[in-house]
Amino acid sequence: MLVVIGIVVFFLGLLFSIAWHELGHMLTAKMFGIKVTQYMVGFGRTLWSTKKGDTEYGIKAIPFGGYIRMIGMFPPKQDEEYGRTASSAPWRVMIEDAREAAAEEVPPEDAHRQFYQRKPWKRIIVMLAGPVMNLILAVGIFTAILMGHGIAQPTTTVGEVNECVLPGDAQNTAECPPGAPAAPAAAAGFQPGDRIVEFNGQRYDEWEDLQQGIRDSHGTVPVVVERGGQEVPLEATLMQTERPKPNSPSDYERVGFLGLSPTQPIVKQDIPGVVDTIGGFVTLTAQKVIELPQRVPDLVSAIGGEERAEDSPVGIVGASRLGGEVLSTDQISADGRVMMLFNLLAGVNLSLFVFNMLPLLPLDGGHVAGASWESLRKRFAGIFRRPDPGPFDTARLMPLAYCVSLLFIAYSLLVLVADIVNPVTFF
Repeated sequence: MLVVIGIVVFFLGLLFSIAWHELGHMLTAKMFGIKVTQYMVGFGRTLWSTKKGDTEYGIKAIPFGGYIRMIGMFPPKQDEEYGRTASSAPWRVMIEDAREAAAEEVPPEDAHRQFYQRKPWKRIIVMLAGPVMNLILAVGIFTAILMGHGIAQPTTTVGEVNECVLPGDAQNTAECPPGAPAAPAAAAGFQPGDRIVEFNGQRYDEWEDLQQGIRDSHGTVPVVVERGGQEVPLEATLMQTERPKPNSPSDYERVGFLGLSPTQPIVKQDIPGVVDTIGGFVTLTAQKVIELPQRVPDLVSAIGGEERAEDSPVGIVGASRLGGEVLSTDQISADGRVMMLFNLLAGVNLSLFVFNMLPLLPLDGGHVAGASWESLRKRFAGIFRRPDPGPFDTARLMPLAYCVSLLFIAYSLLVLVADIVNPVTFF
């Protein structure tokens, strides 16, 4: 039951995130006098709608996104441009079909309320408003968690010492099997509660630095721990093993292995800590979005039955399933589960922000790039005293937009199948 509740709650959170995104577009469009005819959550057949003023508000059958419809997205064709003929190239037909469909939505009385007529900076604000709403939601959730609840912050104090080194197929075994070699930390005499103050001749105050020092070391190294108020010297003979890279769990490297884990008290963050943490989240998210094309082979392999990477892309189905898993697990406390659920939702919103900022049509970043180019052209025309080149014709990019859309749909279907047959799991 908790799994179902978690899936439903997280799915509703995703729908809210989509509606929140589109609300940003709609509010700024109306603020600049652009007519918005539709505000929809979902695609396909309309399940429910109501009209208020100029805008129809509704919910559609396929809850994998949303949109608003603004009139006049494309400028009219210039007189000197090509016309439609029987021999027109397919891409020209696409352009004119898109332009004509947009023009049909503009009644004479609303001819002055079209999107393309607004100054470039206003159009940039309208298109940025959606992703920025996701960013605001993500930052708000992260800030509330970091400052109100806190996050587990690893220290240089030992929390647990592995008694032995387990083979890969016995990682969930509670007891050491016969013949299992002692872990380097256990053999060296580490104890829970020891604070590591010096490792291999280097003093450490932060766990992240110490962890990297352990990974970079090999052979027998001197260690100094604080135990009972006194500094105690130890010697540890490290093993070499394959471990995931810190920021790329699907990539492995050969590193030093000690066999202990730190204490991780919950620590509330101050404003600089929040800024630093969220900045790291944004950087990591941008890196993962850029790496999406590289994940195609992994997704195909996962569908074929191979182990799926922990940082594999997930869609709405996979993310909702993770929400159900988080809420139903007994491996963390109840408040920890709630915080993890909100962290997951904030991460999805951060991903929506970064993804939509890609300068490709039909994404918001593509429209921002078009309006920015138009503004740049106008500036150069003014500097060189040339005629205003007019609005940038985004209709010319529709063939490219269709290709990008097909790629996105194909990628989404690939992720959907992987989420169903071989889902990512936390526990």
